Amino acid sequence: MPSAPKTSRRGLFSWMLFDWAAQPFHTLIITFVFAPYFAATVAPSPEEGQALWGLATGTAGLAIALLAPILGTLADATGPRKPWIAGFGLLVALGSAFLYLATPGGTAPIPLVLIAFAIGLIGVEFAAVFNNSMMPALVPRAELGKLSGSGWALGYVGGLISLVIALGLMSASPETGRTLFGLSPILGLDPQTHAGDRAAGPFTAIWFTLFIIPLLLFTPDMPRRPGRKAALGAGLEKLWQTIKSLPGRPSYAIFLVASMIYRDGLNALYAFGGIYAAGVLGLSIIQIGLFGILATITGTIGAFVGGRMDARFGPRRVVFVNCWLLVIAATIVVSTTSENFLFILPVTTPALPLIVFYVAGGLIGAAGGALQAADRTLLVDQVEPGETTEAFGLYALTGRATSFIGPFSIGLLTALSHSQRIGILPIIVLLALGALALFRVRDSYKRT
Repeated sequence: MPSAPKTSRRGLFSWMLFDWAAQPFHTLIITFVFAPYFAATVAPSPEEGQALWGLATGTAGLAIALLAPILGTLADATGPRKPWIAGFGLLVALGSAFLYLATPGGTAPIPLVLIAFAIGLIGVEFAAVFNNSMMPALVPRAELGKLSGSGWALGYVGGLISLVIALGLMSASPETGRTLFGLSPILGLDPQTHAGDRAAGPFTAIWFTLFIIPLLLFTPDMPRRPGRKAALGAGLEKLWQTIKSLPGRPSYAIFLVASMIYRDGLNALYAFGGIYAAGVLGLSIIQIGLFGILATITGTIGAFVGGRMDARFGPRRVVFVNCWLLVIAATIVVSTTSENFLFILPVTTPALPLIVFYVAGGLIGAAGGALQAADRTLLVDQVEPGETTEAFGLYALTGRATSFIGPFSIGLLTALSHSQRIGILPIIVLLALGALALFRVRDSYKRT
């Protein structure tokens, strides 16, 4: 890959701020605040809420899977990425802001809320595709690992701070009227109407809009290429040729499959870890929220350190090692109940399962952060410089195309075994299979 021009520190930091800007959508809306609130309080029942949320997520995921490669190819053919980021960023802000309409007690316009969530999810995922594709043009290849790791670390910090603000200052218990910090909610947010939980949407919209501005102002973009209509036709033809050529590009093809598998396992681990903790270990929502804060802190450290390890050893080794660390952490979680530790050792103190879960959660955060940071630089090693946005479009496609495998496998195995412990085992299998597939993926990065 040719050396990239030197980008100013302000330009690089502005690019990294995208992860900071986007992370609250994942942390507040998808994982810890709004989604649990919607399923438990807005929907007619928790079961129907989970089904509706899954339908909205799946619909958005299908749109992303179908359109990401096409839009990525178009961006590669026409040049600039920042207009795409701005346009999809607008969807993030609008979709997030409308979530405030999700009032409790059967008064919410549920279809509108779900459409708003799907629009926001489409926006944040597509914006990430174009943001990721800017990396190779910002720094030389030898610095990509550090840039990617630093960006992920900064994103984790943003997610942590936004979660602390939401739980500590806005979201309050309707019973006590107090937040996690024991305070009354700011801005007069009414606990009885769950205004603090709903405010996670507008808060995410404001956060994203504010912190995306430096990228749009200070990070250099690709030059515009002439003949956009002709470029689109040529780009789509090139996308089709790329897909047809994958059998002849085994490292690239196997990487897409491997990444699809272990990312599915990692996402399922994030999604079902809290459910497992509540059902098997009996953890409260506050304890699970503290777990989220811990995992975010260790994820920040993991992404930062993983980026440095990427620069020293290459991204494939970083991804491989952290897949196995996730296997170990997931095994520790599965082996722990309120009665036993590591399957057979008796629990001698009531606090031991909680301690074990938090230790495993810290390891999951660190390994997950390092894996995700190195994964996108490993993708860059599989393609030519002019294919990066197209490649990240295919990366988004593969990540979404099979995102149902982990949750479906867990649900089916849990139903058949009537055991949450057995039901969580597909996560371990997915992570291990993805790691093993990396033996067939080249690591073209050479230390200088």
